[in-house]
Amino acid sequence: MAFAFTPLRFLTVKPRPIIIISKTLNFPPFPSPIFNPNPKTMSWSCTKCTFLNSPSQTAACKVCLSPPSPSPSSPSKWACKACTFLNLYNKSNCEICGTRSCLSSFDDLKVTNFNDEADSSVGSVFLPLKPCNKRKIREPNLGNEDCIELGGFRGIKASNKAVQIEDSHSGSIKASLKILSYNVWFREDLEVHKRMKAIGDLIQLHSPDIICFQEVTPMIYDIFRGSNWWKGYRCSISDNTASLRAYFCIQLSKLPVKSFRREPFDNSIMGRELCMTEVEVSGGETTLVVATTHLESPCPAPPKWDQMYSKERVEQAKVAINILENNPNVIFGGDMNWDDKLDGRFPLTDGWIDAWNELRPAEDGWTYDTKSNQMLSANRTLRKRLDRFLCKLNGFKVCAVEMIGVEPIPGLSYTKEKNVRKEKKLLELPVLPSDHYGLLLTISSQ
Repeated sequence: MAFAFTPLRFLTVKPRPIIIISKTLNFPPFPSPIFNPNPKTMSWSCTKCTFLNSPSQTAACKVCLSPPSPSPSSPSKWACKACTFLNLYNKSNCEICGTRSCLSSFDDLKVTNFNDEADSSVGSVFLPLKPCNKRKIREPNLGNEDCIELGGFRGIKASNKAVQIEDSHSGSIKASLKILSYNVWFREDLEVHKRMKAIGDLIQLHSPDIICFQEVTPMIYDIFRGSNWWKGYRCSISDNTASLRAYFCIQLSKLPVKSFRREPFDNSIMGRELCMTEVEVSGGETTLVVATTHLESPCPAPPKWDQMYSKERVEQAKVAINILENNPNVIFGGDMNWDDKLDGRFPLTDGWIDAWNELRPAEDGWTYDTKSNQMLSANRTLRKRLDRFLCKLNGFKVCAVEMIGVEPIPGLSYTKEKNVRKEKKLLELPVLPSDHYGLLLTISSQ
């Protein structure tokens, strides 16, 4: 069979210009707790306590002494929802478009090698740890006119002018104030947007005058900042500062703010600090200092289960009280990570009260409770009053303290795998706003 060939015709194609778009991205130092790179080539995150170990720390984690996990044959990646680019899990933002990740895997929430007879005094509430790089974020260098004395130290003066807070119904100056403390749980891979919306709904419901948040990540900060309720508050940190830190505390105030202040704890390996806000009340006639913190977290882990950091936590509490007690009216609330059996009594000096013990002495006040918080029911038993409000007031009195965020978010659940006596079980669990309950304190003028 013969084939007939048609002569080739050469076309002249006009070259089209190639446009190269270059974008430089700055990633915040936010290592993912489920990423475990090869410790021989880069820093690696411990699967037990998530401490970020140096490349030279190859035998075991520096904090909990757990061995590093074997490197996977191919690094785990996450697909960007905006541009679909596959990013390594140690990248918190997409390398192409900069979109922040929202991990969908629950592998890091699994409970492994545990059984029902395990020591019930410890649990996942204490995780994760983060290393402190000892780099302090400096506030802008302000002149004397932009600073103010606050109980013996200088603070950054807020830019808002003093105004009276009026009751929306009567127009009179409010006689009572509400302060909210909430550890919002920085787990971005567990319905973070819906959980933060639920916390926002609680804020709109209770309308606190001052809010103290712990475990805020840059992503959570962005979610809050885009919420409608955010517009009614002044925030203690700038957008730029929020983008530079792994997780942190923030304070929000509806009241006229005289100053914001942060005081890092010298003995913290986790970057913990005391945050303070001085506000004007009663039409500017009285000042109130509201402080919050996230004291050093216990980290029980094999082989000794003794990394509890009690000594560091107690010292941080003493430092905080010493700084705050020079002020006549102080509210100190936050995630204290306090264990009365381990740490002893909170080191309060004369004139201080524990609001929960004062108003509800017959109740346990567990703000972290794996029995009542069904989202944590697959964890080992842990019931602790980790969150507290400590008060030193002159001219005010504590009126009420209550827990909020104790109900599951309607219609929301997640699946968690649990190993019980070498048998794997899949559990469908409800989702609550956080692994902690929030504390809402009400004070009034005497």
